[in-house]
Amino acid sequence: MGRKLWWLIFGRLAVAIVLVLARIIWISGRTDAAWTEILPALLIVCGLTVVYSLAHRISRTLPFQARLQFAVDILLVSWLNWTTDVIHSPYIALYIVIIAASSLFLGPRDSIVTSLGCAVAFTASALAVLAGYGTHSARTMLEVGTSQPAQTIGLFDLAFLVVGLLSARLAERQSRSDVRLIAATQSLANLRALHERIVESIRSGVVTTDLEGRIYTFNAAAEEITGYKQLDVRGQDASIFFGEIKEIIASSLDIHSTHASPRFEADCLTADGLRLRLGFTISPLFSEAGDTTGTVITFQDLTQIRALEETSRRQDRLAAIGRMAASIAHEIRNPLAAMRGSIQMLRADMPGDSSQTELMEIILRESDRLNRIISDFLSYARPRSIIQTSVNVGELLQQTFLLLRHSAEINQGHLIEEQVPANPALVSADSEQLQQVFWNLSRNALQAMPTGGTLRAAVQQHANDRLRITFSDTGRGMAPEQVEHLFEPFSSTTGGTGLGLSIVYQIIRDHGGTINVRSREGHGTTITIELPASESE
Repeated sequence: MGRKLWWLIFGRLAVAIVLVLARIIWISGRTDAAWTEILPALLIVCGLTVVYSLAHRISRTLPFQARLQFAVDILLVSWLNWTTDVIHSPYIALYIVIIAASSLFLGPRDSIVTSLGCAVAFTASALAVLAGYGTHSARTMLEVGTSQPAQTIGLFDLAFLVVGLLSARLAERQSRSDVRLIAATQSLANLRALHERIVESIRSGVVTTDLEGRIYTFNAAAEEITGYKQLDVRGQDASIFFGEIKEIIASSLDIHSTHASPRFEADCLTADGLRLRLGFTISPLFSEAGDTTGTVITFQDLTQIRALEETSRRQDRLAAIGRMAASIAHEIRNPLAAMRGSIQMLRADMPGDSSQTELMEIILRESDRLNRIISDFLSYARPRSIIQTSVNVGELLQQTFLLLRHSAEINQGHLIEEQVPANPALVSADSEQLQQVFWNLSRNALQAMPTGGTLRAAVQQHANDRLRITFSDTGRGMAPEQVEHLFEPFSSTTGGTGLGLSIVYQIIRDHGGTINVRSREGHGTTITIELPASESE
């Protein structure tokens, strides 16, 4: 209503200005007469515009102000008619404008009341002129006579009432249409809000894209799974999460397909740089007209499920390895010790510079290597029990790197850096096993940089009371196939026994932690470990 009232206030001023210009043009050559005739009305309208604007800003009785303004308009138009020969006045049509405007701004009932007010005001001003009041009363009596006034006045009054009834009818229809439109708009808004709540409540990630694969919507579950916000990914290609899916989208848009949408899997990186395994399906998105406007991608985080499946497979292999461990130790280690002892006795009787002595040294070195392999194998197959204590991870990492800097593994081209927090970073763990994890990861990183490079390790507090330890190197990196089988037994990327990282994985898992690998060939490797943090003493 407030906006309508502003339109009424300034619309009246605009109409008054247009009438002045039109009247000047109409009676060209008599400019003084035109100004004398309509200038007072224009000045009155300008003054009323100022008064109405102030009232609008001060008072909140908007319907009353609108009705009062229409009443003043009727009086002003009646005054114009009275001063310009009522029956022959060119301003009679303004009554119709007032009636039509009242139906738009107030409603059907006020339109009829306004038409009655116009009829009464017109009749009163006409009778006043016919009774001898006004500057044009003599000429009006001479031209109209005494028989026509009633007919003329009645005809105009009838016209005002008819216009009022028609305007009321139209206003009533408009009001009903507005009510229906408001109800439909509210219903649509409620339905849209319901759909948005349903989509936001779904615990699976839901992504909608256009036909080009660009992301349009991204629900709360998708934000929670990937760590990205909708504002950050909107407009980007969905391949950043699901890989190259253009062919999959093309097949999903085949409306003639009667088969259910197949499931796909893809790897992606979270906003924190962690690797996720996503399972997703793609379905076409249709408009109300049945046209295909895009796709709907629903996905779930399968990382934990795949990790559990991999753990189950490793445990199955570990069980089989454990059953063979005792017989392997008996069947290989004991004969190997006997062979080593015999070779040592034979070497004692040989000259130090003979070729036989050199061959015996080779046999001893290889027997030592076989013994280390068997020891690693037994350590993996039958790990010792965990003795948990409160361990400062930062201090343990510094001790490991101190040993590493003085080991034979490092050369002049290697640079080792550690970043540990000033406050103790405590976890409940077996310090010896945790140090073995740091040692194995550091040695693997150095072996991946045979010509030199940088090894960095950092300890930092992460969300949800987790402690994050990160090892990164600038080595040769690994292919995706190598990363997938990295923690499997005898899967070596540096030429070792292939059990070091399997032992690392088992120790981290036994401590309730997780380990994640991110690597690209030629761009180095980053291994992230998360362990449950313990409260400081």
